[in-house]
Amino acid sequence: MIEKKMKINWCFGLVSQSAAADCYYKNNTSTTSLVMVVVLLLTTLFSIGAQPITAPIEVTALLAIKENLTDPRNFLKKWSKQTDPCTSNWTGVLCFNTSSPIDGYLHVRELQLLSMNLTGTLSPELGRFSYLEIMDFMWNKITGSIPKEIGNIKTLKLLLLNGNRLTGSLPEELGDLPNLDRIQIDQNFISGPLPKSFANLTKTKHFHMNNNSISGSIPPELSTLPSLVHFLLDNNNLSGPLPPEFSRLPNLLIIQLDNNHFDGGIPDSYSNMKKLLKMSLRNCSLTGPVPDMSRIPKLAYLDLSSNQLNGSIPSSRLSDDMTTIDLSNNQLEGIIPASFSGLPRLQRLSLENNSLNGSISSIIWSNRTFNATEKLILDFQNNSLSDISGTLSPPVNVTIRLQGNPVCMSANQLNIVDFCGSPTEDNDIPDQSIKTICGECPKDNERVTAAPVPCFCAVPLKVGYRLKSPGFSDFPPYRDAFNVYLSSGLSLELYQLSVLSVAWEKGPRLKMHLNLFPNLVNIFNESEIRRIRGLFTGWNIDDSDIFGPYELMNFTLGFYENVDLKPSNSGLSKGALAGIILGVIAGAATLTALVSIFIARKHMKTYYRAVSKKRLLSKRIPIKVDGVKGFTFEEMSLATNNFDSSTQVGQGGYGKVYRGVLSDGTVVAIKRAQEGSLQGDKEFLNEIELLSRVHHRNLVSLIGYCDEESEQMLVYEFMPNGTLRDHLSAKSKAALSFAMRLRIATDSAKGILYLHTEADPPIFHRDVKSSNILVGPRFSGKVADFGLSRLAPVPDMEGTTPGHVSTVVKGTPGYLDPEYFLTHKLTDKSDVYSLGVVFLEILTGRQPIQHGKNIVREVNGAYNSGMIFSVIDEKMGSYPSECIEKFVRLALQCCQEDTDARPSMAEVVKELDGILHMIPQSDISVDISTDHTACDSEISMTTTTTRTPPSSSMAMNNRDQDLYVSSEYISGSNLVSGVVPTIAPR
Repeated sequence: MIEKKMKINWCFGLVSQSAAADCYYKNNTSTTSLVMVVVLLLTTLFSIGAQPITAPIEVTALLAIKENLTDPRNFLKKWSKQTDPCTSNWTGVLCFNTSSPIDGYLHVRELQLLSMNLTGTLSPELGRFSYLEIMDFMWNKITGSIPKEIGNIKTLKLLLLNGNRLTGSLPEELGDLPNLDRIQIDQNFISGPLPKSFANLTKTKHFHMNNNSISGSIPPELSTLPSLVHFLLDNNNLSGPLPPEFSRLPNLLIIQLDNNHFDGGIPDSYSNMKKLLKMSLRNCSLTGPVPDMSRIPKLAYLDLSSNQLNGSIPSSRLSDDMTTIDLSNNQLEGIIPASFSGLPRLQRLSLENNSLNGSISSIIWSNRTFNATEKLILDFQNNSLSDISGTLSPPVNVTIRLQGNPVCMSANQLNIVDFCGSPTEDNDIPDQSIKTICGECPKDNERVTAAPVPCFCAVPLKVGYRLKSPGFSDFPPYRDAFNVYLSSGLSLELYQLSVLSVAWEKGPRLKMHLNLFPNLVNIFNESEIRRIRGLFTGWNIDDSDIFGPYELMNFTLGFYENVDLKPSNSGLSKGALAGIILGVIAGAATLTALVSIFIARKHMKTYYRAVSKKRLLSKRIPIKVDGVKGFTFEEMSLATNNFDSSTQVGQGGYGKVYRGVLSDGTVVAIKRAQEGSLQGDKEFLNEIELLSRVHHRNLVSLIGYCDEESEQMLVYEFMPNGTLRDHLSAKSKAALSFAMRLRIATDSAKGILYLHTEADPPIFHRDVKSSNILVGPRFSGKVADFGLSRLAPVPDMEGTTPGHVSTVVKGTPGYLDPEYFLTHKLTDKSDVYSLGVVFLEILTGRQPIQHGKNIVREVNGAYNSGMIFSVIDEKMGSYPSECIEKFVRLALQCCQEDTDARPSMAEVVKELDGILHMIPQSDISVDISTDHTACDSEISMTTTTTRTPPSSSMAMNNRDQDLYVSSEYISGSNLVSGVVPTIAPR
């Protein structure tokens, strides 16, 4: 009976009604079945005149895509077997308005899944869309490789996969896309070579593949691409020579290859790129001379900095469109050419850190007229320049930097002292907040204040937008031109566009936040929202020579979140009306059939669940690890009172952590993985294996595991004080003193040192962070979570041990070693970098990435400017200034970008021990029972007396007594040896 119901149920799952009728008839010959066949035939008649449905093969593909993805925000909740993609408003699925004359079905035209926080992998079923034009998965967290099946979509125009975590190499099959206009895979972890098959992409204009790990040489075959406009492969691992054949590219506007490792020099032929607007080859290991670029008529941006270029700078005059010339950090000799003078749009001339000599001619800045928003930066630092000729009074718009040149020895006589001082930070982005005298606006509304309209309130669309390769160094002179460019590209009035903020990002790229307002009304209508969004997502705004290519970071609907982004259909056809009439006739019979189907399916759901669970359990392989106890699901349930919410003590990407009590009274922490967790079978087994072999007082001990009932759980010793991150959080009620923080830091370093040097074989943790450091009952520190750890390399047959493990990059943003991120080479120094970031968290209380600011960069800036005490966590209370200084220095050494510049973990532990014992014991009164170290004396000192800020003389005479500075009294100064600084923490 069950088997028969399964066949019936399967029949009704078929898309074709005639096939379903035939199937059902073969499997059910009762009188009821005859009624069902009649119903199905009537339904078939209905479908002849009714609105067409989505092609079944594409429906199957969409469901497979959803199956491969994890959707934490439930954006894809409408993707259901019970509805049709093209007619039921599936999120992100845009179809053609009419059915195909070939097969009569509707087809998917666009997959728009931008910025939905999706994880998981890309399904090979993506290759099933025969009519797809736009595939957009930008700004998610998708992993895995790019399916080669995408090469089957001959209609594809835009392949947009940037801003994910994709790995693997580029499939050769992507070269089989004859209509591709744009390929964007930047900001992933793609490795391997550029396929030679890409030379077949004759319609492709945009190659955006920057910020990956693409290796090997650039295939010279790509020089035959007739449509290529933008070639952006900066921040990869490319090597070999620059192909001289690229000079033959007839339409190339931008070549951007910074931060690669090429051999040889810049081909002379590159000076013949007649249409080129921007050449950026910064830090590419290039040698030889600087080519003469004067024959390129519209060249606006030239960056050849940080190479090994030598010889003199060509004296020919460059294009009048020049905004930026950067030849810094090379080995250039000779004089500064006079041809740099009078360039009407020049914003930056950077020649620092070369061996240039002779005189600087003032005509470079005096032969130029500036408007109010224009600036010119001339950076000549660290050369051998001996004189300045001409006028020495540049306009206020001009900044000249001469530090490190012989001419500065005569700074007073030449009246150039201001030019010879330390350079100040450029701040070319003024405040862009809206200034208005309008009254307050209602909720969701903002003020429109641009001329020529009077100010009024309206609900804007908010757009995140980024210029990927702008042709300038300073934005304000181009602000008005940008407003005209983008508003006209969107077919909006000028006042409808408001640039809220702009910020330079690494690249350099220019990120913007835009407000788009409706035209003299309070809100946009739906068709206008669809039109504007389509212009952005379809890349239908023409690129500008000066602004270069753009990318959409986000398109925030906000107030308009219920707008249907699908294009409107043209209305009901006569066939559809006929279908409705037939549908009414068939309605009664269909209702009866639906009741029967409902009952059958209700019984089958129970059956399917039982079968699925049985199959799942039959596939599981029992885990047996010596020295680790296996628990049953029932034991785990009893220990946590059936996983009651009151026993939950934490949560992460893997699932939840519960406090449990075993039958023998042992208190444990139980980490329970949830479905779709970030930690899968491999990580689960990995953590059990590793923890069963390592035993150290500063590593969390594994007691056991549970692997049954489709559940994965790890059972650890219980750490009552939670994670280090919990204690550093602003929500923490009990703040840690510096002594406590230092103790936890030292314990953590010792735990990782054990992994690196004493575990057999050694282990690289790969995910050191403050939330993986647990705090014990006496504020000791223990390192936890070994799910991502990897065994260190072992000697090969010849006895040689590799210096790294090659692996897919995993870890947590903000803690990742930059070199590991770029090269995929995991070493012990990768853990050192991550621990250094933890040290900076300990010092400041801040998270690694907070409000868009990177903790390493922020602390490094404060340290170099002598303001390190301004970033110390004020919750720390009193602290020893010399201990702090040494700890900061150690943390920043650990966070050096260059792996070799970082200390080993053994050196880190040694330095931490030194900080702990740097205070003379005779000056410290510590109760041994508190188990505190030398620097812990602040606890007893600050709890027994109220301290006053010492004067300088007192500090000089009582150095050891005044090592602790109360944050209550600190203002701001550099650290002077032997003097307690008076610097206010933030």
